[in-house]
Amino acid sequence: MIQAVYLKKGKDESLKRHHSWVFSGALAYMDEGIKEGDTVRVISAEGELLGVGHFQLGTIAVRMLAFEDTEINDEFWFDRLKKALAMRKAAGIAMNDDGNTFRLVHGEGDQLPGLVVDCYGVTAVIQAHSVGMHEARMAICNALLRLEDLHIENIFYKSETTLPYKAGVESENGFLVGGHADDVAVENNLKFHIDWLRGQKTGFFVDQRDNRLLLEKYSKGKRVLNMFCYTGGFSVYALRGGAELVHSVDSSEKAVDLTRQNVELNFPNDERHQAYCEDAFRFLEKTTGEYDLIVLDPPAFAKHRHALHNALKGYTRLNAKGIEKVKPGGIIFTFSCSQAVSKEQFQAAVFTAALRAHRNVGILHQLHQPADHPISIYHPEGEYLKGLVLYVE
Repeated sequence: MIQAVYLKKGKDESLKRHHSWVFSGALAYMDEGIKEGDTVRVISAEGELLGVGHFQLGTIAVRMLAFEDTEINDEFWFDRLKKALAMRKAAGIAMNDDGNTFRLVHGEGDQLPGLVVDCYGVTAVIQAHSVGMHEARMAICNALLRLEDLHIENIFYKSETTLPYKAGVESENGFLVGGHADDVAVENNLKFHIDWLRGQKTGFFVDQRDNRLLLEKYSKGKRVLNMFCYTGGFSVYALRGGAELVHSVDSSEKAVDLTRQNVELNFPNDERHQAYCEDAFRFLEKTTGEYDLIVLDPPAFAKHRHALHNALKGYTRLNAKGIEKVKPGGIIFTFSCSQAVSKEQFQAAVFTAALRAHRNVGILHQLHQPADHPISIYHPEGEYLKGLVLYVE
């Protein structure tokens, strides 16, 4: 029989609104012997069964898988993945003629908290953010292989750096199924090498697909600077959009090499592109207003709430420098992927940056994550990517 955790009186309201997390402070007591990663029932103080989820140590004690008494078996995983795929197909994202790259599972947004699955052609990359999902990885693999529309042949597991470090779980990145995957994926008819082994996230920032396409429309005749370029996604789109030149900058030599490879894959011997391995702030400091369009897409400045203050200072400093350096009449695409930073806080940081730079700035677009990174209406915390397109006089 599945063991249970029991809530304090009055701590069941969020679960009745189908919020995906049970915080440790809401627990009154639990059955003996529950281990991290176990599937548990959640019981209210009045004895009402509220659902089942994965137990974990830390601030979030249970990540809810279902809000009824559901058996978490092979059919559960298959049904959830089938529904996730159906949503992507309805949104016109999965199995398009112009691309084979999309996110199939986005944690709470797909009622699978702690799980991410990205698809790159015949290869799926699984990332677990909880011990429960780690322990279910082979059941998830089997369910993926049952999705006939996907034609998955290779499944790569990439959770070495995402599992809770306090859990003491040993995990190595590697193929669970297959292993001879082509590392080239297609997005909007552009090709990208995907670094499943050493790359950030699952090897590619799938979440910027729509924003890259928008940047392409702004790039014609522009001199473009792509800061924190990583795989060079924005750079490749800018080149296709007709940019006069594109400079890509990252502090990682591996990222710069990958950017060069991706540019060469799409635009062989294109002399419009140059890549530099250098600190972003140092590079920006040296520029003298030669860029018409600047992309500021840094890694998360705040992965936890306690880092919020310093993160906002970092966003202010970075954007102030970008606004100061862009040409008059220039465009800036600026982003925050920090979940701890709200849209309002990010916009306030950019507002402060504009004041510091002493330039008039208008907002042309407010950007966010694409439809294959859905936000559950019951779990607004799932909205993590914020972006602004700025016009600088």
